[in-house]
Amino acid sequence: MNSEKQKGHLLILVANILFAINMPVSKYLLPTHLAPEALTIMRMSFACVMFWITSLFVPFEKVSLKDMGTLFICALCGVGFNQGLFIWGLNITSPVDASIIATAVPIFVMILAAIILKEPITRKKALGVLLGVTGAVSLILQSAHSSNQASSLAGNLMITFSGFIYSIYLVLSKPLTLKYSSVTMMKWMFLFSTLSVLPFTIGHIADSPAFQRSVLDFRELGAIFFVLFGATFVPYLLIPMSLKRIRPTTVSMYNYAQPIIASFIAVLIGQDSFSFYKLLSAAFVFVGVYMVTQSKSRADIEKERALETAKK
Repeated sequence: MNSEKQKGHLLILVANILFAINMPVSKYLLPTHLAPEALTIMRMSFACVMFWITSLFVPFEKVSLKDMGTLFICALCGVGFNQGLFIWGLNITSPVDASIIATAVPIFVMILAAIILKEPITRKKALGVLLGVTGAVSLILQSAHSSNQASSLAGNLMITFSGFIYSIYLVLSKPLTLKYSSVTMMKWMFLFSTLSVLPFTIGHIADSPAFQRSVLDFRELGAIFFVLFGATFVPYLLIPMSLKRIRPTTVSMYNYAQPIIASFIAVLIGQDSFSFYKLLSAAFVFVGVYMVTQSKSRADIEKERALETAKK
């Protein structure tokens, strides 16, 4: 594996660590401290401002009209609908259900990448995704007994659709990452998503309990800042940088690292204990990710065919 691919793996790993921490933090905020609509628009508008400020310090890139249209679709799939549906769904269902449903994303990406990008679904890639699903779901089910929140069909459907349209974003944005910088893509995506969602959500900010108290709650403010900066701005900056270096299916496979990371954090802070079963589940995930990274891409297959033709 060359250094650029290694960098891509490291970037998406960091993004998923932040996403893993975000789930319990967001669940803490919803709905006691913030309305789902308020948190959604706060994430989008904060990231929008941050990316436009950051763009002042990087080289300017002109985006073609055709690519601007693709960025608009990516904005709705990767930010607007994705974040909104996920937060609304998480608000009415259990974190365990949300985590299990999230394991479907690599399957969606593998199928969409085959249809849109003509990436092959090899046996090694399919087996890798299956192993990842097995490891992630088994680990999540171990912690299911500790969740006292009820499931919700509507919430689960929202999170399922959120995962599907996020998969569309990963696949559609891959070609754009080869043409534009992460900052250029994100400043337009978050601008489009903020403008699309703002009229329907702005009123919920003032109505949220967090902004109606006379005394500041620093734990509450810290959680909000983490969600806005650590779980939105930073990972959305890293995802296109990773997509530039590795395939969409590989990027999506790191979703399986989220329950592993969450479990590891729980062990560190004394909320859970280490077990052989957890180690086995983690091994399934890591082997699955490795198999997907080692599977042949369309470029690899085309290169092999070209070499065979040249020999003839």
